[in-house]
Amino acid sequence: MGHFSGDLMSNQEPAMRSNSPLVDYALRGLDRCWLPEFGRWSHIYHLDDRKQANESVPPSDVFYTLNVLLGMARVPRVPPHIDLSGTFLRNVRQLSKLPVNRYAFGVALWAAAELGLAIPDDVMHHIDQVVLDNDRWRSFRAQDLGMILVGVVAQAKHDRQRWCAIASQLLQFLLTRYHAPSGLFFDAAFGLRRRYASFATQTYLLLACYAYGELMGDDRAIQIANSCTRKLIERQGPNGEWPWFFDAASGRVLDFYEVYSVHQYGMAPAFLGHAEQHGVFEARSAIVRGFNWVLGQNQLGKPMLVPDLHLSIRSQVRKGELRTKNWRVLRALRNSMLGIEAALVDPSEVTLRLECRSYELGWILWSFGARSDLPELTHHEMFMNHP
Repeated sequence: MGHFSGDLMSNQEPAMRSNSPLVDYALRGLDRCWLPEFGRWSHIYHLDDRKQANESVPPSDVFYTLNVLLGMARVPRVPPHIDLSGTFLRNVRQLSKLPVNRYAFGVALWAAAELGLAIPDDVMHHIDQVVLDNDRWRSFRAQDLGMILVGVVAQAKHDRQRWCAIASQLLQFLLTRYHAPSGLFFDAAFGLRRRYASFATQTYLLLACYAYGELMGDDRAIQIANSCTRKLIERQGPNGEWPWFFDAASGRVLDFYEVYSVHQYGMAPAFLGHAEQHGVFEARSAIVRGFNWVLGQNQLGKPMLVPDLHLSIRSQVRKGELRTKNWRVLRALRNSMLGIEAALVDPSEVTLRLECRSYELGWILWSFGARSDLPELTHHEMFMNHP
């Protein structure tokens, strides 16, 4: 079992024999999200005291489960009640049966490679129809391309002859169609919508560039990723919050909200961990500042954790926008047209989205499962006091 980055863990202890309190916190939270009748983790765990907290949406459940299993690949001690291979096989078989997003194929390739598991032939054929058909790439959103490329790179570590050529073609497509003049990444290859890019857009394409660059020794891919990472760090908010929406063409922040906890404790640390290894010296402090936002150093002065349940609160969002994206879209369009750089609003205008999604905890496992060099985070008293 390997990691998609050969260098990522080089300054950490590879033979850790126990889980950090942070990792055990996430594992216990995942137990609450488990759907035993389906053998997968749930789409949403609601935190608003409703009778049935877990909500299942099968295509999302399956994707989230594969994302969680990916995180398990970095857990030193996976609890014995978690059947990694059985859960993987049960859920990966659903990829050809459910209307999943194409990025689910990428995380399946990635998780399979990290866990050392095989994807059934019929499912792999289904995945190949999308991954190997470059005519389909034109419609890829950033998350599709990013996760598929990382998955292909992960597979190439085990079978270079089959996967390296397609990885190179995908990387060239990324650099040609998604790399914006600002140094950020576009959200799509074509169309008017492509310039409006999210933090997730940046995350998945950064991970793809770092993964490819490390496997193939491609310094250009690494330097493009480093440049984008530095630009994101420059735009990190005053409390360590990662903005949600960007104009990729200009590099401006169009809207800070929603500020998602998973970006703070999981997705940003995933690419910043690579950046640390490639000379972006400010990456480490960016991880700490972003994580401290979750611990309570945020606009509301409120920890984004639910210790009794071992879960996290999904996001901080503008009031009135919990159930609609319309205002956010209009605000982004206005800011883009007028050249306005968005800023944080008054805390009185911000509220919480009271839910937790299982994949969020999976990103904790991936980003911190193998780290022993950030005890101020992994062994924070909030996790030590709620074992």
